Amino acid sequence: MQTHAKVVIIGGGMMGVGLAYHLAEAGWTDVLLIEKGELTSGSTWHAAGQCPSFIGNYNMAKIHHYGNTLYPKLEELTGHPTGWHGCGGIRIATTAEEVDWFRYVEGFAANVGFQMEIISPERIRELNPWLKTDGILAGAHTTMDGHVDPASACNSMAAGARALGATIVRRNRVTGVTRLPSGEFRVETEQGNVTCEHLVNAAGCYAREVGKWLGVDTPITNMEHQYLVTEPLAEFKDSPVELPVMRDPATAGYYRQEQKAGLVGIYEHTGAREAWASRGGWPEWSSENELFEGDLDRIAPWLEKALERMPIFANAGIKRIINGAIPHTPDGNPLVGPMPGVPNAWQCCGSSIGIAQGAGCGKFLAQWMIHGDAEINMASVDPRRFGAYADQDYTRAKSFDDYENMFETPLPGREVQAGRPRRITPLFEVLKAKGAVMTEVHGWERPKYFAPVDFAEKLQFRRTNTFDLVAAECRAVRERVGIMDLSSFAKFDVTGPRAEALLDRLTANRLPKKLDGIGLTQVLSDNGRILGEWTITRLGPDRFYLLTGAGAEEQARDDLALAAGPDVTITNVTDSFGMLVVAGPKSREVLATLTGSDMSNGAFRWLSAQEILLAGIPVRALRVTYVGELGWELHAPMADLDRLYAAIWAAGVPHGIADFGGQAVNSLRMEKAYRGYGSELTNEITLIEADCTRFYAPDKGDFRGRVATEALRAGTVTTKLVYGAVAATDCDIYGGEAVMQGNRVVGVCTSGAYGHATAKSLTFAYVEPGVTEGLEVVILGERRSLTLLDAPVWDPANARQKA
Repeated sequence: MQTHAKVVIIGGGMMGVGLAYHLAEAGWTDVLLIEKGELTSGSTWHAAGQCPSFIGNYNMAKIHHYGNTLYPKLEELTGHPTGWHGCGGIRIATTAEEVDWFRYVEGFAANVGFQMEIISPERIRELNPWLKTDGILAGAHTTMDGHVDPASACNSMAAGARALGATIVRRNRVTGVTRLPSGEFRVETEQGNVTCEHLVNAAGCYAREVGKWLGVDTPITNMEHQYLVTEPLAEFKDSPVELPVMRDPATAGYYRQEQKAGLVGIYEHTGAREAWASRGGWPEWSSENELFEGDLDRIAPWLEKALERMPIFANAGIKRIINGAIPHTPDGNPLVGPMPGVPNAWQCCGSSIGIAQGAGCGKFLAQWMIHGDAEINMASVDPRRFGAYADQDYTRAKSFDDYENMFETPLPGREVQAGRPRRITPLFEVLKAKGAVMTEVHGWERPKYFAPVDFAEKLQFRRTNTFDLVAAECRAVRERVGIMDLSSFAKFDVTGPRAEALLDRLTANRLPKKLDGIGLTQVLSDNGRILGEWTITRLGPDRFYLLTGAGAEEQARDDLALAAGPDVTITNVTDSFGMLVVAGPKSREVLATLTGSDMSNGAFRWLSAQEILLAGIPVRALRVTYVGELGWELHAPMADLDRLYAAIWAAGVPHGIADFGGQAVNSLRMEKAYRGYGSELTNEITLIEADCTRFYAPDKGDFRGRVATEALRAGTVTTKLVYGAVAATDCDIYGGEAVMQGNRVVGVCTSGAYGHATAKSLTFAYVEPGVTEGLEVVILGERRSLTLLDAPVWDPANARQKA
């Protein structure tokens, strides 16, 4: 075996082989994939092989769609069969909310590129004459997908990878990995050691154990999943057309034709089982092609419903039951991207539908590794979306929920309570007692909105019964004063004689020069793509306070720590400091009663910070908000947060103070046309395309991404961010909706909300440059006019913030 490679991939399932193929295809041929057994011998070989186009996440749909365009032509490319069956698929809806979900997905299907049509029960019966359609309202019919033989498809990609120059070594177990002082990795195997520049954990059911070799906890849980295959059916014997793959929430699973037999798979809502639970949730190193004993009793209630839907299956005998291990993550998405804290180490694992996702994950991770960026937004699969809070207990609880609700409709506002609460502030119980409905953000409990006792949100894609509650919170901030616990923000102290030089090198905007100055800046890749957004406050000559979104905590930590030298100290103070937002025209009057510091506009200007005492508590007070009103972010020791909140509330009662939550923040920021990191600002986009050049200082000196951004600024762009008002009725923009000009798709919406102070439904969208007239957005199947705006609908001159 060779002793050096540019890339070593540990694991020879669909995820690892998909990456090897696409790395070699893109020109990185010095790739060594090491598999302890035979290729596919983990979870790949026993998978049912479905490859759905239909999925509720816009960027995951791109991953799926790529695989569904590759698999039909892969045999021609490699000379090896894949067992592709392009039979299409139908997902069944039995509720109005499910039909609305179909409309939402149909709205972004055109942008992604897959064909989808919402069809009637009558049309469903034409495509599947043996299906009982009682209670069915509609079907989501996708025609570009189907299923493959998993082992054949994986081996076809492996043959392609070899032909392109990659090396695959089987029957060789990796026994350990060590990071060397050079930054390379020594991979220890049964056949000797190999040194590599890049290491990829594609170890499937072993991924958590492989991650531990580098001190990284990989949040996956291996779950048992069962499907059964019937004896051959006479009804299929002479049928010239294969049935579409049926997906049915009522049966918690899928069913389809398998050659001339039937196949039924179930994700039981209760009683799910972790694989190898008795030995910590992972298999013996000697395990290969392992299956568990079938347990029909566990899936019987849902299997009976499936057989009621497809009575011809009920009349057939069971030929075999497959019960194998499938990895799940806390949110159901795979782990594809940098290994937290370890440069040039990557994750490519954790996919619960790896056959559908392996090709796309491989393609886009290969782009990331080779070019420094992928062409799609990778935030929903980036391993750094989880932090230390996602330990084994949390991951297990969330993964069980993900498995048991695999076929549930992901209605907006649904909260997964499993594993919670994980990260809380001293205000958690206080705010809950006041009616706070919490959401989870990077493990933190954060208020979404405040509701009266016994209130229950009606979950749906259209405006819900929270609409008036959020409107009242917005009015409080716009007219009086509001308070919110936003402690979930990631917070870092950056200090030392080279702190300024480090931050200047990593960011695109000028750093604040005044000792109390606040600056907003983006973090760019070498290609000029947006990797982060930071608010930086200069607290001293060599002392900076850095804030970023909760979900970016691990990425910001890596960006800082991996670039810092010995003369810079990076301290993550996220858990040490709580943060209250106090905003609204009465905010100054409220806070002035609690401090001896001068809070006047002359003494405490906009975009400045002071370290003051507030109600006797030391506070880093930043005069900046994300809601477009006079206000402050108050960063205080976490242990004092409840006392600070109580003092502010008492002082605010005469001024009509009110609590507000994240849904109000979204409405308020949309009225101010504030871009959001992760929606408008992503790794797909540059500052030029995002119309963020006011946060760009090319003449400050060299910094990461400057050369690429200057080249783009001198050239042409293919997309441009716009802001506008939508003629919506009972539903606003979520993100992913197509922007149309006539019959042509010209863009995609990224986020939106109803602006309660301006009575406008607002959106951001990326569209083709120069496209300004005759625009419409597709909202739940209906076209609504989009009017572009050249300024925020609320206080475009920032007079209220500067007051």
